[in-house]
Amino acid sequence: MGYDRPGEPLVLGVPRAAFRPSPIFLALVALFVTSGVLTWHGSGNVRFDVFLFVVSGWLVSLCLHEYAHAVVAYRSGDRDIAHRGYLTLNPLKYTNPLLSIVLPVIVLLLGGIGLPGGAVWVDRHAIPGRLRHTLVSLAGPATNVLFTLLLAMAVLIGPGLVGGPLAFWAGVALLAFLQLTASVLNLLPVPGLDGGNMIQPWLSPSYRRMYDMFAPFGFIVLFALLWNPRIGGWFFGAVFSVADFLGLPPQLYLIGRELIQFWQG
Repeated sequence: MGYDRPGEPLVLGVPRAAFRPSPIFLALVALFVTSGVLTWHGSGNVRFDVFLFVVSGWLVSLCLHEYAHAVVAYRSGDRDIAHRGYLTLNPLKYTNPLLSIVLPVIVLLLGGIGLPGGAVWVDRHAIPGRLRHTLVSLAGPATNVLFTLLLAMAVLIGPGLVGGPLAFWAGVALLAFLQLTASVLNLLPVPGLDGGNMIQPWLSPSYRRMYDMFAPFGFIVLFALLWNPRIGGWFFGAVFSVADFLGLPPQLYLIGRELIQFWQG
């Protein structure tokens, strides 16, 4: 451990401030907890409380998804990722706030799916070995999968164990469904998404050049394909099957989806 300036300790040459959660992330966590308490007690506008509960919970998970990428990249050799602010869980540090935060939230509200959100820039040249590159890309979706399992378990056990209002558990069920859709979408082998980035290091040089050429447009192509009735039907059919396997009650997360659209009445 060293010191960058008087009183500022370093961790592997990086100021400790680079590892502290940002005030924005802490505010999102506080909003998530507060709106969850309000939803539980039904002390305000229930529909608006559920809206805040789900949106803030989704944004917290988005921050943790990107943090998982960043911390694995940091541990794998990319020390500069700490200087870029990605280890502070600040969503405004992501490469494009419009595509990373605004668009996924809009799609969440209108379509009830969890689009892949933020993006961290990783210095791939600083990370040795193809396996480490794959693990960096896998870290984010693995976070979504973990959240899916934890939230699904909460929905299955919680109502019978502690009771509580329908609106609260509908919000939790919707969060679980959003995490499930995000898990599936992120693991698709689409150029530019985490699933594609997991296999990119293992491609031959010619296929890798082709992959890198299409990667900037992968998110847009995926978004367009989901609006195709046939492809969207296949996707949602697969997601609903996994949700049924996990025991997520469809009527519950559909109630949650209806509640977050508070402007409809």
